[in-house]
Amino acid sequence: MFSTVSVDGVVQRWEDLRLQDFAQGFFFGAGFFTTFRIDAGRPLFLARHLARLRGSLAAFPTAVRAPALALLLEDAVRDSLRRCLEADPLLGPDFTGVGKLAVSDGRVLCTFRPLAPDFESLHREGRGLDSVEPGAYRRAERTVNHKGLAWFRQHALLPRLPLITNEADEVCELPTANIFVQLDGALITPPLAAPCLPGIARAVLLDADHVAGLPVVERAIPLAELSRAQACFFSNAVALAVGVPQLLGQALPDSLRLAEQARAALEARALREA
Repeated sequence: MFSTVSVDGVVQRWEDLRLQDFAQGFFFGAGFFTTFRIDAGRPLFLARHLARLRGSLAAFPTAVRAPALALLLEDAVRDSLRRCLEADPLLGPDFTGVGKLAVSDGRVLCTFRPLAPDFESLHREGRGLDSVEPGAYRRAERTVNHKGLAWFRQHALLPRLPLITNEADEVCELPTANIFVQLDGALITPPLAAPCLPGIARAVLLDADHVAGLPVVERAIPLAELSRAQACFFSNAVALAVGVPQLLGQALPDSLRLAEQARAALEARALREA
């Protein structure tokens, strides 16, 4: 992570932050965050990320102390990002990497990190999914629909990157991504009540209605149905779409092509929303 950060739009150094200013978030995980890609200084889908943060704050008004609304308006955040990038020669106005907004204790903290070392190879080669975390979620568990700072459950699963299922043995999501499966002539993703996070890339693909000629549909995906999958990819706001060439032991060679077409659709929409 880079040393330059901002707190409530004020550019600071990471080492100068005070723990007591973020005690609610640090000790109780009482807050929310969102992670977004920055391409040549341009944050992708920033308005959508901010709308999700504001929605999470509104859903838990007594549990998390919200910052002033003006701090989560798009123009204010864009200006804060610009000043951070310009202030740090290791970042610079053409920075490409990852931004993170964390909201807790009535404050907005913005930090930056580089793209993962395997970012390009993930797009080129995809990643196989070979394990399941059974029954880890419960249907309609609403906290999963919000990206809370109390994120240890997902963080602990990151090295294995399993498919997370609910008590009905239905697919929910991955620790860091939503999942899309080509089945029965459609591109299917689990509903929010599965539960899963309302991911930004997920929402854009649902808005698109079709990807690679396939209708994009929300419906429950029983784990057993994955044996009939024709292709699969997972999505998040940084990688956009990553093909799954191997799903629970089954080869899915069309997944890389499908993920590439999904990325193209996401990148095109990002340009229109910039």
